[in-house]
Amino acid sequence: MSMIGKDIRMERLMNRATGKTVIVPMDHGFTMGPIEGLIQPKKAVFQAGEGGANAVVLHKGNVDSTHRRSGNDMGLIIHLSASTSLSPDANYKVLVCSVEEAIRLGADGVSLHVNLGAEREADMLKDFGTVSKKCQEWGMPLLVMMYTRGDKVLTECDEQYVKIAARVASEMGADMVKVSFTGSIESFAKVVEGSSIPVLIAGGEKAKNIKDVLNNVKMAIDAGGKGVSMGRNVFQYKDPAQLLRAVSKIVHEGASVEEALALLGE
Repeated sequence: MSMIGKDIRMERLMNRATGKTVIVPMDHGFTMGPIEGLIQPKKAVFQAGEGGANAVVLHKGNVDSTHRRSGNDMGLIIHLSASTSLSPDANYKVLVCSVEEAIRLGADGVSLHVNLGAEREADMLKDFGTVSKKCQEWGMPLLVMMYTRGDKVLTECDEQYVKIAARVASEMGADMVKVSFTGSIESFAKVVEGSSIPVLIAGGEKAKNIKDVLNNVKMAIDAGGKGVSMGRNVFQYKDPAQLLRAVSKIVHEGASVEEALALLGE
């Protein structure tokens, strides 16, 4: 498959006009079970489409029952790695799907989770290399969720660690990288500067104040970030579709936090 095919797939995952993206990951059910907002995956995917998300992240088993069966179309990213909250080493993500399986399911891209600093970091990096090679062979875009978690990591949002995470993803051949937000425009700009691929911020745990979430999105975009990959703060919000419209207004239109809040009536 040629690189032209890969470019077409990337266009399915990002806004062509802005070169940015709003992705809603829904892989949490594998890790934590049927949590709030994902009890009915089909409903969650429908709401993401209604809100104008550029893409969703799903595990292979949820694709046939949810994506592209109803509602607005959007890009499909199939997640390749996982662990459960019951594991004695939940930071160790193993491959549970292949690039070829994702292609057969109609994926526009695949994603992988790597925890740098974890005890089994070497195994996850080895899997990363294998998946990256396959993605290059098939012309398949690769989003890597890179987190820093381990004994050497004091705070996983610290700029010094997040810079390494983003750089490793670009060095390994990923097409996009999702990292924790570092808390300021100045620090996140350094993360973006050190990566040759688009850098997205994670949404993190469910926030108490949606304004804090929107502030982080705005700062990340102003720092040169290319979008968000936000799960719980979207599908656990009282109106996920409307929140996605507000987030998209910041990401794709450069709106202020106040303008985004006005859309939410807050």
